[in-house]
Amino acid sequence: MDISFKMGDEKFNYRVGAIIISNGRILAMSHDKPSEYYSLPGGRVMMEETAEQAMIREVREELGVSLKISRPLWLNQSFFTKDTDGLRYHEICIYFLMDTADAGLLERQNTFTRTEGTDTHIFKWLEIAQLKDETFYPLFLKKEIFNLPDTFTIRTESR
Repeated sequence: MDISFKMGDEKFNYRVGAIIISNGRILAMSHDKPSEYYSLPGGRVMMEETAEQAMIREVREELGVSLKISRPLWLNQSFFTKDTDGLRYHEICIYFLMDTADAGLLERQNTFTRTEGTDTHIFKWLEIAQLKDETFYPLFLKKEIFNLPDTFTIRTESR
């Protein structure tokens, strides 16, 4: 069971996100069709699962590869209202820098599609320098991707 619950018009999510970087590019995903926005591979943490276990599981489910975690980068506390459902979200997400060695991920095309159950994910290697021009979530990453923290950092964003 995912650690996610709704109370009235508010929703809480506990998530993990994979930061996969190679040759000045970051791996981003959209859902079902080329979307108006991109996000990172990842998803909700399940009950009795560590964040690290969730990250490995989500990468395996979404990308079909086993990646190792290099290190955690951020715990981001995010407060936002989602356009699609009108709910006010309180989301905790731990972002992990992933090690792509020996995964075969870098040999894939610039854009590729993967199916997870009934969901279709479209993955694209986005140039980090062009990230500012894309609709990309989390928003803070558009700036912070150029300054990865040396130590695990807690941050907050509200939109």
